[in-house]
Amino acid sequence: MFIAMSKTTELYYESAYITEFDAEVIACKGDENGKFEIILDKTAFFPEQGGQSSDIGLFTDESGATCDMLHASISEENGETIVRHTTDGALAVGSRVHGSVDWEHRFSNMQQHTGEHIFSGIVSEKFGYDNVGFHLSDSEVTMDYNGVLTVDDIREIELLVNRAIWENVRVTAQFPSKEELDKIDYRSKKELTGDVRIVTVEGYDVCACCAPHVDRTGEIGLLKVVSLQNYKKGVRVSILCGKRALLFLQKEHDMLSELSGRFTTSTDKVMASVNKLFEDNDELKGKLNAANDKLMDHELENIDKTLSDVFLVKEKEFDQNLMRNTVNKLAADRTGYCGVFAGDETGYRFIIASGTDKKDCKTLMDILKSEFGAKGGGSNAMIQGSITGADISEVLGKCR
Repeated sequence: MFIAMSKTTELYYESAYITEFDAEVIACKGDENGKFEIILDKTAFFPEQGGQSSDIGLFTDESGATCDMLHASISEENGETIVRHTTDGALAVGSRVHGSVDWEHRFSNMQQHTGEHIFSGIVSEKFGYDNVGFHLSDSEVTMDYNGVLTVDDIREIELLVNRAIWENVRVTAQFPSKEELDKIDYRSKKELTGDVRIVTVEGYDVCACCAPHVDRTGEIGLLKVVSLQNYKKGVRVSILCGKRALLFLQKEHDMLSELSGRFTTSTDKVMASVNKLFEDNDELKGKLNAANDKLMDHELENIDKTLSDVFLVKEKEFDQNLMRNTVNKLAADRTGYCGVFAGDETGYRFIIASGTDKKDCKTLMDILKSEFGAKGGGSNAMIQGSITGADISEVLGKCR
């Protein structure tokens, strides 16, 4: 049986800066995917928990052979904490192994998580909102708050967080006694029992948290808010800290510099140039639509009004509004179905209306769906949708 014999000693609680350690292999079990689940008597690998992804790293056995530590998870068994390590290689039970934590990955998570604490602490203090959701992965950091924050609010909070970073204040973590804990006013997303770890950012936040953090806020480097959206009657805020923030700003700067070059203007005037481009584009589109309307009117004038079931096939770039206008004009003084298909051999968009004799368009929609797998819908008077990979001549044959 695969049974852990004792509690895993969690070295990451002794110090977030422990990245090298030696341990004994208590258990090893393979799975059908060629991965192995390893339990050690101690570990410095922080497992996935509290909304944060786990550490990654490397194991080296007594012979010098190595295997990757891909993921760590935590569970409670018979009241004991067990950390399980997923690896791409087996480790002999009873042997000694050396673990190496990927420091760049760990430190990045420490920066993000400590930045989140400061941000949430300020939100709680200034606005009275709770952080009700948190997610920290290798690509994003999101916080959910149960109240609305405006863009101006976010700018103010962002500045205050970075001021806390520049002040380089201490960050401490402790497991207070029950009596001590009862006297501490701390943030928590849920009611906690047992040992509670309290992380304090001096002057900014006191929060129950299990994750590794930096020792001083200056190590965060900087914090940048990258998005704000409404979410479940509150907001979701996305941030980046440290190197992640720097790389994001470098990418934004590169894009701005490229736009500045394309518009041959200074970076502070790029938005004015973009707005002018949109205005010019809207004006040109208006002129083009007016010209296309005239061309379509001329084409429609040459279609016999005594014809029934009239369909036009146009190129895939044919404007949707022009499609609708054309269909309305065809149906105004012709019988049967009147429609426009726009596309090519890969697929077509369509709009079809009933003419003066009020044929049921829904009946035709059912035929197009059953015969050609069309997608779409509408009313008795008009339908619209799309068809992929069908012969347009066969489609038109079913429409008449």
